[in-house]
Amino acid sequence: MRLLWLKSGPLHPLDTGGKLRTYNMLRELSRRHEVTFLALCPLGTQREILESAREYSARQIWVPWSETKNFSPGFFAELLGNLFSPLPYVISKYRSREMTARLAELEGKCDVVICDFLTPAVNWLPSHVPSLLFQHNVEARIWQRIAENETRPLHRWFFRKQWQKLRRFEAESCARFDGVVTVSEEDAEAHRHEYALTNVLGAVPTGVDTEHFHNDARSPRPRSLVFLGSMDWMANQDSVLWFSAEMWPALRAQFPDLTITIVGRNPPANIRALAEQPGWTVTGTVPDVRPHLAECEILVVPLRIGGGTRIKIYEGIAAGLPVLSTRIGAEGLPLRDGEHIAIADTPAAFVEAIASLLRDDNRRNAIAVQGREYVRANFGWSAVTDVFDKYLTAVTAKRAA
Repeated sequence: MRLLWLKSGPLHPLDTGGKLRTYNMLRELSRRHEVTFLALCPLGTQREILESAREYSARQIWVPWSETKNFSPGFFAELLGNLFSPLPYVISKYRSREMTARLAELEGKCDVVICDFLTPAVNWLPSHVPSLLFQHNVEARIWQRIAENETRPLHRWFFRKQWQKLRRFEAESCARFDGVVTVSEEDAEAHRHEYALTNVLGAVPTGVDTEHFHNDARSPRPRSLVFLGSMDWMANQDSVLWFSAEMWPALRAQFPDLTITIVGRNPPANIRALAEQPGWTVTGTVPDVRPHLAECEILVVPLRIGGGTRIKIYEGIAAGLPVLSTRIGAEGLPLRDGEHIAIADTPAAFVEAIASLLRDDNRRNAIAVQGREYVRANFGWSAVTDVFDKYLTAVTAKRAA
């Protein structure tokens, strides 16, 4: 088939779970189909980043696009103007007439259009070509949780308005596609129930490069934790700050030599400031996360905001770490508590779970081994892409019927 893949920016650098999921699936798909990659391209993007797209597509088309810098005067002016827009800001900033025009030109040369994430849908108009929306999250749910956890009245009001706008846009956009595919059965059911959709085809499991993360020579430091995730994402920032305020003091009281390493790109000032505490390291962007995973005993995922599924959990498990997460953090992943992963939701329960894992080598090692064997056996990218390929066939057959 001839696939036209829509994206709101380049995939490289591969520094988010969503990028990694798309990259690995596209590499598999490009071996089976002819892929044209159409994406917005931020001004000033380095040539080698654009050339990296040849790894997963036969043809690349870049649409110049400029994003206003966060917290600049122009950014706040755009937020103010967005109060009068029916679109949420996280969608409206990706609107591009040029991308809509290029789409119209290219659709006659493809067999199916794939919109990767919700954001490119703002530039897509339904046509005679079969179409598939690949939903990595229930996007409105993320903003709902942000609003619910926000304590500052003005911020809470703004986030609530953004959530309401995004919910309307998400419902309307999903309904326009021939098919919607999610990353978990829970997300698929949420789309059907919350938006009354009849075009949800099902879920594509989250995958992981099991060979890349495989490591039989781990040498973790005693009493060491690691958090892995993009630190320019609000949900991860909230997670780390919540852990620091509500869990860290109790943990250090029990384990004075406990350490935690925060690994992820673009940490803001309030996250970087955490490194001033004894036991904390904030790395910022790293060329390879594997050395940091290899030297820590437990991967912690104390998320209370988020959606979709987290590849970083599978990466940690594949690398041989036991993982402790909240239920929201592990949402949508078919992992069993106490066997493949440990789950705790409240600060007190999270502290107790970490303490138990640190003190019980056998339990910690059992969860790590069982989790790694399960992930390696079931969630390689080739098997995951087989599922997605079936959905591509389904949307083309639906139009042909």
